[in-house]
Amino acid sequence: MAQVPQTFLDALAVRTWCALALGAVGRAREEIDAINVYPVADGDTGTNLYLTLESAAGAVEAVFAGYELGEEVPTLADAVRAMAHGALIGARGNSGTILAQLLRGMSQVLAEDEAAHIDSAGLRRALRQAADAARGAVAHPVEGTVLSVASAAADAAGAAAGDCATVARAAYQGACAALARTPGQLAALERAGVVDAGGRGLVAVLGALLEAFTGETPAVFDPHAHGAPPVAHARVDAVSDARTEACEERAAGPAFEVIYLLEAEDRAVQRLRARLDALGDSLVVVGGDGLWNVHVHVDDAGAAVEAGVEAGRPYRIRITHFGAGDVHTGAEPPRERVQRAVVAVVPGEGLVGLYGESGATTVLARPGEPPASGELVDAVRRAHAREVVLLPNDADLRHTAAAAAEQVRAEGIRVALIPTRSAVQGIAALAVHQPDRRFDEDVVQMTSAAGATRYAEVVVAERQSWTMAGICQAGDVLGLIDGDVAVIGSDVTATAESILDRMLQAGGELVTLVLGDEAPEGVTERLQARVREAYLAVDTVVYDGGRQGAPLLIGVE
Repeated sequence: MAQVPQTFLDALAVRTWCALALGAVGRAREEIDAINVYPVADGDTGTNLYLTLESAAGAVEAVFAGYELGEEVPTLADAVRAMAHGALIGARGNSGTILAQLLRGMSQVLAEDEAAHIDSAGLRRALRQAADAARGAVAHPVEGTVLSVASAAADAAGAAAGDCATVARAAYQGACAALARTPGQLAALERAGVVDAGGRGLVAVLGALLEAFTGETPAVFDPHAHGAPPVAHARVDAVSDARTEACEERAAGPAFEVIYLLEAEDRAVQRLRARLDALGDSLVVVGGDGLWNVHVHVDDAGAAVEAGVEAGRPYRIRITHFGAGDVHTGAEPPRERVQRAVVAVVPGEGLVGLYGESGATTVLARPGEPPASGELVDAVRRAHAREVVLLPNDADLRHTAAAAAEQVRAEGIRVALIPTRSAVQGIAALAVHQPDRRFDEDVVQMTSAAGATRYAEVVVAERQSWTMAGICQAGDVLGLIDGDVAVIGSDVTATAESILDRMLQAGGELVTLVLGDEAPEGVTERLQARVREAYLAVDTVVYDGGRQGAPLLIGVE
């Protein structure tokens, strides 16, 4: 993926960097997983880093997608804030959580002046802030880990003179040298004959940053060139022994990894850090501005979650038992495998109950927080079925859902992906779902019902942009039909009435209304009255969507 060399960092460079980093870590994922012996020898560091970067890159792409109809592009601040936020909400494991803080530290510098681009001096400061922020997020920093690699990269960048490419090259080379030193800093790494897995992932990310500036792909990291044992020649038996020793040590220590997102004030998080530090180890708390990602190893997983409840509102709770490798997300322990299940992405808390009552396993997509493929994979596994129907309920999640489907198919699960583009299409599909008929027939009927449902949403524009209906201004009310802007208005209720009329002019038997928290009072009554007065043979059903990002979703079947 060769790029035109450039001497500064702007929004396009951030987009390129995220895509290159995701590819680099993806290619190195299995290698990184294989050398993962510290702090827990569970062989998932590469996977966790990949899923974290996938969320970051997806968030950046979503920002750019919002500008596609206009001539403008996102600002640097828009891009780096999206990158940091995506990494924060998608962070997985100890390594992913630290990477999220590294990216957040960079974004704090890169976005501070709302500048169109940042020069080499800004990049040096960003790398320094990243290393310091990550170290500060870890309760008890340990040398020989990704923290050491990040600090060395920042030191090397700070001593480099030249453009951004020169600074990025220095950071990458400094990180490589530091990574090669990690076996001499941690006994577990030395015994296994490997470098630190998290640090290896960071080297790949910094190599992608260098490539974003120069267009040249760095050579594959060779620890032997820096005096460390080659990863490819690491002794398999030594890695196995190191993992056995680590597991024995873990048996006498915390039994669970607990991760959750937390909405809380800074002061409450300070108290939470102290409480969790007393409960276990490997504590990392990253984030800010009211949203945090909490990671800790404990014996009492319930106490760790309760501490989060006292501090604020925890969600996306993930609990992993180190011994058994089980993953729980607040649901009941895995039951006997069923024949068929439905897994659906839903846009708001209000629909979780509705889909759950219909027997679906749900993945909550909060506004601005699309789930990564790893979350969909987890949900499919949680459904514990031989056959799974997957409903993404969002056109932008098509590729994410496809990637998840491919992964679980490799595990022997039969998966059918129905390309639902809205939650109302998912509701229509669920209404005809019959788990006792043949799988193919069920999928055909659900696909037909979803395809026969036109969908619309009423949203408020966040910025000026070009649309199919003309130019909209920030604050305008937009009515979208099947994903395209059809109406630009100033009132949610009036815009919804106009959209509903347009949809019903083409026919329909049932109108589904899903109200978000921001829907104005009386909108339901107005729309129901409109249907009764003008469309006598049409029924209406109303659901509470909660915090779903849009004041109103509409479906017409």
